[in-house]
Amino acid sequence: MSAPIDMSARTAAAVALLKESPETLDGFLKLSAIFESTTLDPHSRETVILTVAERNQCHLCVDMHEAKMAALGPAPDAERLAAVRTFTLRVLASSGAVSDEELAAFEKAGYTRRNALEVVLGIGTYTVSTLANRLTRAA
Repeated sequence: MSAPIDMSARTAAAVALLKESPETLDGFLKLSAIFESTTLDPHSRETVILTVAERNQCHLCVDMHEAKMAALGPAPDAERLAAVRTFTLRVLASSGAVSDEELAAFEKAGYTRRNALEVVLGIGTYTVSTLANRLTRAA
């Protein structure tokens, strides 16, 4: 059995690497705090983050946010989370130009147009993080 991953040490190391650009670190921290204050529920926010992290192959972020998701406990509605994951991937694939049908499917899952814009905020926030982590070799 392998030793548990010390996420606090990995996170501290990633932050230390981002300090090379204080503006990038500050921007990410501010955007992250704003994303955390959105009307998306915690499970949906973590799903957006994990979707971006997996797509961008940021293993640090995947590990960290899988742990955060697990700490939240079981999702109340797995189908709803599948809808936010699918919508996030469609926003990324279309550079934001999702079809009316894709937006309607997202709304049918119980999300709002405000939530759709909050997904865009999450994508932007965690694109900064995942790309910076990969660039600095933190991931």
